[in-house]
Amino acid sequence: MSSLIAIVYPTEAKAEEVRRRLIELQKEYLIKLGDAVIATKTDTGKVRLNQLVSMTTSGAVSGSFWGLLVGVLFLNPLIGAAVGAASGAIAGALTDVGIDDAFMKDLAGSLQPGNAALFVLVQEMTADKLLKEISGFGGVVLKTSLDETKEQILRDALQKDAAA
Repeated sequence: MSSLIAIVYPTEAKAEEVRRRLIELQKEYLIKLGDAVIATKTDTGKVRLNQLVSMTTSGAVSGSFWGLLVGVLFLNPLIGAAVGAASGAIAGALTDVGIDDAFMKDLAGSLQPGNAALFVLVQEMTADKLLKEISGFGGVVLKTSLDETKEQILRDALQKDAAA
């Protein structure tokens, strides 16, 4: 079962640093990520999401390939690629995988401007080793789906760095 963890950092750069570290730890098989999104709040109060994977881009690439293939069959590959890219981009923009965007925007609405929240959907993890790796980055737990004991362990590990 997947777990959702949202941690607030003082800057978007710090949240991005933690996300990059989590991706490195995934290559070491200490964590399996389902999604990792950074949410920031602008001075005007607008919440912006920085997705790990752009579904619009991947949809456009996939659509252009299939459009090109169909275009070759009907002797007009350029039109086929263009139509395929456009339809793939639209389909990608309408696709939402991982953490629900509306949920993240609603939760990130409570952020102070300039702060960033890292939303991580964890499918599997080696908790003790992972905590050692991310505790040095600090942060404040905003929300988790972990049980109370594990959530408190996470809060304590992140606060230990803030106190030091």
